[in-house]
Amino acid sequence: MHYRFPLLALLAGSCFAQDAARMNEIVQSYVANHQFMGTALVARGGQILFSKGYGSANLEWDVPNSPATKFRLGSVTKQFTAASILLLEERGKIKTGDPVKTYLPDAPAAWDKITIFNLLTHTSGIPNFTGFPEYGKLEPFAATPAELVARFRDKPLDFQPGEKWNYSNSGYVLLGYLIEKITGGTYEKFVRENIFTPLGMMDSGYDSNSAIIPRRASGYVNGRNGMENAGFINMTIPHGAGALYSTTEDLLKWQQGLFGGKVLQPASLEKMTTPFKNNYACGVGVDTVAGRKVISHGGGIEGFNTQLEYYPDDKLTVVVLGNLNGPAPGEIAKKLAAQAHGEAVKLTTERKEITLDPKQLARYVGAYQMTGGPAMLVTLEGNQLLSKLGNQNPVSIFPESPTLFFLKVVDAQLEFAMPDPQSPPSKVTLHQNGREIVGKRLDEAASKRLADAAAATAKRIKDQTAAPGSEAALRKMIQDVRLGKPDYAGMSSGLADATRQQLPQLQSDIARLGALQSLTFKSVGPAGPDIYQAKFENGSLEYRIWLGPDGKIDAANARPIQ
Repeated sequence: MHYRFPLLALLAGSCFAQDAARMNEIVQSYVANHQFMGTALVARGGQILFSKGYGSANLEWDVPNSPATKFRLGSVTKQFTAASILLLEERGKIKTGDPVKTYLPDAPAAWDKITIFNLLTHTSGIPNFTGFPEYGKLEPFAATPAELVARFRDKPLDFQPGEKWNYSNSGYVLLGYLIEKITGGTYEKFVRENIFTPLGMMDSGYDSNSAIIPRRASGYVNGRNGMENAGFINMTIPHGAGALYSTTEDLLKWQQGLFGGKVLQPASLEKMTTPFKNNYACGVGVDTVAGRKVISHGGGIEGFNTQLEYYPDDKLTVVVLGNLNGPAPGEIAKKLAAQAHGEAVKLTTERKEITLDPKQLARYVGAYQMTGGPAMLVTLEGNQLLSKLGNQNPVSIFPESPTLFFLKVVDAQLEFAMPDPQSPPSKVTLHQNGREIVGKRLDEAASKRLADAAAATAKRIKDQTAAPGSEAALRKMIQDVRLGKPDYAGMSSGLADATRQQLPQLQSDIARLGALQSLTFKSVGPAGPDIYQAKFENGSLEYRIWLGPDGKIDAANARPIQ
């Protein structure tokens, strides 16, 4: 017995070292593809299994990222705002079941039935102000919480409170504003005094554009010619929805404190982590990955993307903070968690391509209707299969087996179900980020329509010519929205649903812009949208519109022209 304990300790240390080495390989696979810069941490309980920095905190001065580097958190901020509200509830200062008007008497009549709980769970119906056409003009300038709330307080609701779920930064800015009105101090002061300081989170705070913050990372984006500095945002704008900064080790302290009973009482913690609609609770999402419960949230803000995950069954914390925009932190976090749970993690760089006969490759060609989403078109060019999902650009897929193909541009795989080796697949399953989406094979006529449309789009991109009918369709859509009578039959189901939900806001925005004066075709975007400049009496918008092979509008969006 005397000799077993040191031996067990040595074996455990060896396993940890192997896990840490593998975790480093996981992160490095994204760094090597210029998809990630930042820091990552994995811990079980209070024991850190892996912690390392990658790339540069500042490219111009070649300052490396380290576990001590501070990153903007984006929407990971929301869980701190939610916990602050629940702390105030414990102290008798607020009740989450109360209407917002209890604490904001001058709130508009449309908010009469909106509760604090609706704000916490994104079920208030208040439209998301960061999605407003004029939002881009707001970002560079300082604004008080009251001025931010004024941006959306008189907007029509997207739906009646509690009926639906729609992610809204407006709700969390409003919660931050209420914290200030109730406490008489700033949001930053309350979070610092009631969360950061008690938990020893000395490297966390409310970000500022003017303050000198040691070891703060700069944010970057991947541009056409490599990495570029991210755009500017005044940090008064995100407020309670996304203005905090932190480090990986401080966020570990936060997870240990929150789930260790050092922040909230058990009833409050249960309220915070019990999902209401769409797997969303109060400031956190609650889901199941590979059969394990995970409480998590991601964040994205100019130049930064973040992911914080907690697996309560084994008290596993995963933190990935990146100062390069893109989805890598979420993907990395899932893989690091899988590795920590003893699952086999296969990296894209480790997948081995096999050679298949061109006749066999031809069997996969066709269209597949993905569940709850667009169709996926699979084509063959020479000996190379390509996959095109909805309006996205086609990407090459590579066979790892006769039925399993992988992508190199992102970590995703396509698994085809073959009734027999001589028949085409009956369906395809997309594996990505721990999720599976199944697509049923469409008949030849539908597949041909999609293939013809894809070929026409490729030609339009090359020739830079608008799709026939796109200008007329866009003019009609603008006019129909102005009148409050969109032609839903002329839209894809996804666009129709989104338009129904956002119609009050869309109609209000169009009315404010005034009459349409001109509509000018500018170009065809890389993914095939026709891009138009729409000049109104009181401003201009850039529209992107995709027409489907059936003449319906598949997708459309607009942004203000500065």
